[in-house]
This record gives sequence, structure tokens and C-alpha cells, in this order.
Amino acid sequence: MLTDIKQVLSRSTATIWQDIVGATSLVVVLLAALHLPGAF
Repeated sequence: MLTDIKQVLSRSTATIWQDIVGATSLVVVLLAALHLPGAF
């Protein structure tokens, strides 16, 4: 099981970074959208 996880991580390093960047940007957009109604 642990070796399977290591193999998957070693094969998909580039896509994992893209997923992390995408998830971070979604969180930033969500937080910005939550703060917009308070600005008006």
C-alpha cells in the first residue's frame, strides 16, 4: 500500500503541483467573494 502511494506520487509530481495551485486559487477566490458584501 505504501509503495503504491510512493509510485503514484513519483509518476504524477507535475500534476500534483497543478492541483495544489488550483485548489489554492479556489480558496483565495472563495475568501475574496465572502469579503465582498462587507465592502459595500
